[in-house]
Amino acid sequence: MQKKHITGKNIALFLLRIALGWLFFYAGLEKLLNPNWDATGFLTHAKTFQSFYGWFGSAANISWVNFLVPWGETLIGLGLIFGTLTRLASYFGILLLALFYFPSLEFPYVENGILVDDHFIYILVFAVFIHERAGAFWGLDSFINKKIKSWWV
Repeated sequence: MQKKHITGKNIALFLLRIALGWLFFYAGLEKLLNPNWDATGFLTHAKTFQSFYGWFGSAANISWVNFLVPWGETLIGLGLIFGTLTRLASYFGILLLALFYFPSLEFPYVENGILVDDHFIYILVFAVFIHERAGAFWGLDSFINKKIKSWWV
């Protein structure tokens, strides 16, 4: 892999990676540290795909959902902050954000707009991270890429 040079684009990607990483890390940590946090209300009051989200919010599934969401957010955040497995973290970030996007969608309206909200914007940012291999610049992915040649690094 070619060494990434200091350019305006790389610095912007780095700063964006750190900022979005912090946002995810904090969101996950806040849920982990709150013993009362629960996704049931969010899932059972979905405006779109009610039966799909109701399944996630059911008594049979809510315990693993309540485990995966905060840990997923925390690990995605750490991956972005340290530039570790950034592409893999970005794919999981897109999945998580897509799952968060639809419950508040009353087509074409979302909570704060029409079709486009913060979830949608973050999905686009993750897509840029994947395309640009954002963890290779001032991140641990530059070292990992030397050892592992794979699509998810």
